[in-house]
Amino acid sequence: MRPGRRRAAGFTLLEMMVVLVIAGLLVSLTSLTMTRNPRTDLNEEAQRLALLFESAGDEAQVRARPIAWQPFDGGFRFDQRTQDGWRPLRDDLLGPRHWEGGVTGVAISYPGSDSRADRIVFGTEAIDVPVQVTLFSAAGQATIVGTGNGRYEVR
Repeated sequence: MRPGRRRAAGFTLLEMMVVLVIAGLLVSLTSLTMTRNPRTDLNEEAQRLALLFESAGDEAQVRARPIAWQPFDGGFRFDQRTQDGWRPLRDDLLGPRHWEGGVTGVAISYPGSDSRADRIVFGTEAIDVPVQVTLFSAAGQATIVGTGNGRYEVR
C-alpha cells in the first residue's frame, strides 16, 4: 500500500462469488425437498389417459378391430377383439400399465345410462358413444370426458 492511502472497505469478488454459490445450493436443496402437489399428479395421469384413449380410438380404426380399455386394481390395460374373444395388447403404447398419480379408483359412465360400465370399447368408426371416466385419489378426482368424436378432455 502506498503511504497515506487507506484500503477501500467492501467485499472482494471472491467473497461475493462464495456467497452466491452457497445461496444457490440452499435454493436448490429447498426445491428438491418440496413435494409435488398430489392434485397435479392426478391431473397429469388423467391427461395421459385421455391421450391414450385418443390413440386407442385411432388404432381401432386403423386395425379395423375394436379395442377396449379396462381398469383393474393397480392399473389398466387395453384389449383387442379377435375371433377368439378379447386379447390384451402387448405393444409399447397400449400395453398394460400401473396407475400413477395416486389413483385409487375409477368410475366409467355413459351419459343417459343408469348402469356403470366396467370397460370402454373403442369402435372402428370415427363417431362413438360419449363417455365419462372419473379417476379418484386421496387428493380428489379428475374426470375425462369423451364427446363421441374421438377427442377426450380432462375436467
